[in-house]
Amino acid sequence: MTIDVRVSFGDSLRTASDCLLIGVFDGEEGQNELLQDCNESFNGGLDSIIKAGELSGNTSSLTLVHTFGRVTPDRLIFCGLGDKELISPSLLRDIFSSALRRARGACSGSVSIATDSFIGSHITQYEVVECAAESSQTGLYRYERFKSVPSTKNIDLLDLVVNGSGTVKNMNDAMSRGMSIGSSVNIARDLANAPPNFMTPTELSNAASGVARETAANIEILEREEMAKFGMGALIGVAQGSIEAPKFIVLRYEGDQNNPDNSIALLGKGITFDSGGLDLKSASGMRTMKGDMAGGAAVIGAMKAISELRPTLNVVGIVPATENMPGGGAQRPGDVVSTMDGTTLEIDNTDAEGRLVLADAVCYARSLGITKIVDVATLTGAVRAALGQQCIGAFGNDSSFTEKVIAAGSEVGERIWELPTYDEYANQY
Repeated sequence: MTIDVRVSFGDSLRTASDCLLIGVFDGEEGQNELLQDCNESFNGGLDSIIKAGELSGNTSSLTLVHTFGRVTPDRLIFCGLGDKELISPSLLRDIFSSALRRARGACSGSVSIATDSFIGSHITQYEVVECAAESSQTGLYRYERFKSVPSTKNIDLLDLVVNGSGTVKNMNDAMSRGMSIGSSVNIARDLANAPPNFMTPTELSNAASGVARETAANIEILEREEMAKFGMGALIGVAQGSIEAPKFIVLRYEGDQNNPDNSIALLGKGITFDSGGLDLKSASGMRTMKGDMAGGAAVIGAMKAISELRPTLNVVGIVPATENMPGGGAQRPGDVVSTMDGTTLEIDNTDAEGRLVLADAVCYARSLGITKIVDVATLTGAVRAALGQQCIGAFGNDSSFTEKVIAAGSEVGERIWELPTYDEYANQY
């Protein structure tokens, strides 16, 4: 399902739509101009629900009101935004996502947003439009590729109504940026949600090729023979037990060609199904292992957004993709493999395959002269046990660079907690 998103200028209460979203800050219910205009059109009919607390500026509260022709939109959803000083892009995306799903549930085919009403003390109209456009993709996401009967309730049109400052170009740029980021997130979701009999290493490489065709990125895919020439014994060892051919996916975006030092590598674990290998997982532990390539999916999605937004930066996205299966040729506990840089590794447990494929990916990135490397992986359940699902666990060996990554995560609502890398830990193994 695709949604048509556009920016228009005018009075949101006179813009035709099935549903209009209006932002309300806590404590400003009486000063909200749009809310008061609506109340006048209802001859004061909203006073009672405001007094009862049903319509308020409490964070994330949603109040749906049918207009019965009193204003042009058929329905209004008043969105509680909390304290005007505290509203952030991350919270705004969450609120837009919830409100859009509520509107979709009310059979709203067209939705408009009074963007001016969502501007906070530290949130500009540009950011409001960008967040709304992004949420139109991420907030309404559903994975329905294999459903026999797809959902029938959909939003077909989202109109971002601007009634204040901002040029047409500026607002359209904000919308395009939000759409690009949101659709890139959804690509990662689609890849991670796909069943493992469809999302093989070959199919993952095809998806990466599709990103390259549609954007400014270049792609190179190494086959098993080429991996062997590079000496990628760790990755090849993991792939031995599967009938599916491994793929080493390299996406390149060159935004600063004359400055090779301005480069970063994004590495994503691409285990398209993880049985554990000969150290077989339990049935329950294996159930969700189609998602063991989520790191690789995130990198492919990120490369799409980067290539569309065109920052002044060189970025290489690397995804070592394979299954980890217990076939006749599978590697065994006790095997010794060699990584691309000649480091030898003894296999203690075949279910620790993620660090093996990433080892060769790190070696490859370093062979390109890149010193800033970020790898993303579903590497161990111990991180989830320690931190829950509310934040990402990170290990870093460069405090300055790690701080920048953590700050970037905070900016977009991806919380990251740095875990210790004490010297004593290395001596334990």
